Amino acid sequence: MNDAISSAMAEWRAVPGVAEVLDGSAAMAAYGGDASGVQRRIAAALRIDNGAALPEVLRIAGRHGRHVYPISTGRNWGYGSALPVRDDGVILDLSGMRRFSFDAELGVVTLEPGVTQGMLAQFLDAGNHPFMVPVTGAGPSASLLGNALERGYGITPHTDHFGAVTDLEAVLADGTVYRTALREAGNEELARLFKWNLGMYSVGMFTQSGLGIVTRMAIVLARRPEAVKVCLFNLREDALLEPAIERIRHVLGLLPGTVGGINLMNRHRVLAMTAPYPTAEAGSGTIPLDVVERLGRQYQIAPWTGFGTLYGSARVVAAAQKEIRAALRGVASRLLFLSPANAQLLARVAGLLPGTMGHAVSRTVQTVAQGLELVGGRPNETALPLAYWRNRTGQPATDRNPTRDRCGLRWYAPLVPMRGADARRYVDMVTRVTREHSLEPLLTFTSISDRLFDSTVPLLFDQDEPGAAERTRACYDALVDAGHALGVFPYRVAVDSMARLNERMPQAAAFNARVRAALDPDGIISPGRY
Repeated sequence: MNDAISSAMAEWRAVPGVAEVLDGSAAMAAYGGDASGVQRRIAAALRIDNGAALPEVLRIAGRHGRHVYPISTGRNWGYGSALPVRDDGVILDLSGMRRFSFDAELGVVTLEPGVTQGMLAQFLDAGNHPFMVPVTGAGPSASLLGNALERGYGITPHTDHFGAVTDLEAVLADGTVYRTALREAGNEELARLFKWNLGMYSVGMFTQSGLGIVTRMAIVLARRPEAVKVCLFNLREDALLEPAIERIRHVLGLLPGTVGGINLMNRHRVLAMTAPYPTAEAGSGTIPLDVVERLGRQYQIAPWTGFGTLYGSARVVAAAQKEIRAALRGVASRLLFLSPANAQLLARVAGLLPGTMGHAVSRTVQTVAQGLELVGGRPNETALPLAYWRNRTGQPATDRNPTRDRCGLRWYAPLVPMRGADARRYVDMVTRVTREHSLEPLLTFTSISDRLFDSTVPLLFDQDEPGAAERTRACYDALVDAGHALGVFPYRVAVDSMARLNERMPQAAAFNARVRAALDPDGIISPGRY
């Protein structure tokens, strides 16, 4: 350990609010794992339970020439987990900062980085508050603040999680504190209620950036509606994808606010969430198409599965169901509208079905039932088994952690225009590139608006297979290149892909560098981040 880091660690230990300081070896053991196979050297780690410590922590970092990398809970699975962008960073673990306050009348929560989806859900349920947690598939242990800063998306009424953020507070590299204009003027309530604040809108500069360490955030929660329904449907043929997308675009434009969002998942993706990986039949390559077809029949999974959410009064949701049935007629099959109670009943009935087919159908229905809890704003681990599909050691029943359990996962998450022809070219490209790299083409389209999809493609691999992580990274790079040629590009990238962004957008990179030079000239906070 060199003198600079030793001296800095000694000073950090004396700062009130710093609960623990770990040296390099302890920091690597605690934070050095990653589901995507990325490796970084970590110089040290600080566990902080009070944001008041951060100004002095940053001043010490500046005096000793150390760069720091803040994390909320480190559950950024598939994008780098808790790893810094560059080697020799000092992790600032803010998961111990768990204070929050709630305006029960207006539904605004103000929270710190360590507040998770599960914590907020327990609080709302305990107080019988009629509001919904902005959930994601990352599970109950994931940070709400961290996901919003990454501009994550979900499936509750506020699908755009940063869109629901109204106010935040951050510590800058020199230890000064950023507050919005309305908050500084003493109008804290107005700052929480009015997203655009006063004067230049600057809150957005702290998302997908390293311009400051966000210590507090205000989020508007969606009120729990009278009725919550899920719309489930199949596309019995792959060729129905294009007309289905045109109909989906119509539905989203017709029923804004009532339809929270619509997902389309290919058969591969749904199988990865419901069926064991067929290791014996796949060998060292991809699953043969005839095996995919057979598993689809066994688990009753069509070439494409649609999953939409409806929120509103019982009468509004009932009317919306009629509109959706009419819009999808002739394209969708097995169209169902389920409430959470319906889904639980269906799951119990499916569990009574005999034989192999009954077991398979029961697993599919159980996944659907758990998914309905998510759309109701109650976080669970429904989506996490996906990360374990290629994991040789299986998965725990609860408390899943893909990094700890050595899952292999890297996300390709591009934006795709909501046109049938664009979607088809994109699907063909992803299928071709993933198979060229011996990976499965697992595809989801998630509506962001009635004009745009966010597509998520989990690149799953076996961490214990030599060269698998490198092959997966090569596949990711090939997907980015081929997608760029098609006109699609990621909205979010992993820590080891951020440097390549600058090569593709030099003017944007130059502007970002100018802003960073003004706020953090010595590169103290998260250098290299986006």
